[in-house]
Amino acid sequence: MTQAITVEESRELDDKTINKIGIPSLVLMERAGLKIYENMLANPDLDLSNVLILAGTGNNGGDGLVVARLLATHGYKVSILTVGNPDHASADHKAQAHICDYYQIPKVFMDANFDKFTTLVDSLFGSGLSRNVGGDYATVIDKANASAAKIHAVDIPSGLNGDTGEVMGTAIKATSTSTIAHPKVGMLKEQAKPYTGKIYVDDIGIYRGNTFENE
Repeated sequence: MTQAITVEESRELDDKTINKIGIPSLVLMERAGLKIYENMLANPDLDLSNVLILAGTGNNGGDGLVVARLLATHGYKVSILTVGNPDHASADHKAQAHICDYYQIPKVFMDANFDKFTTLVDSLFGSGLSRNVGGDYATVIDKANASAAKIHAVDIPSGLNGDTGEVMGTAIKATSTSTIAHPKVGMLKEQAKPYTGKIYVDDIGIYRGNTFENE
């Protein structure tokens, strides 16, 4: 498995890739979404006959919206539950939401019955979570864990601390996780295993540096 990195290292690598190397963030999001979609197709533990995307309003949620579109355009039944204020969404999230609207992907709300879905995609939070989960996010995480559906997490199970592997109040218990570029050190700790499930490491073009690079 690729070497694990801290949350701060992950943030710095993202910033360097986008702002110094010059790969647009929306391109990285598209690559991430495609890898996550492929991981889900390759995972025999997931039943993709009726999928619900749990999307936060940041770029982690944007990754989830790419997955929603790829599922929808390939004939899978998929719906989206957006958690958080869409007016405060990141620019890339808004771009992906616009694309999902073009494809008329159905939306559901907090009162949806999660048991009717076969797989939930957790794209609520990325690895940078630094305080305990509360409000609608905690409600959705607990509801997801209590449902009969399997859960596939994007980057890290929401509510899990990326550095320590500790649960920040409550956390998604995923069947599998697609982590972006590198696993986060907290995900590989013993206490994180019940939450991460099977870990896929997705190469989307973010690298720690090599002999060809001018620092």
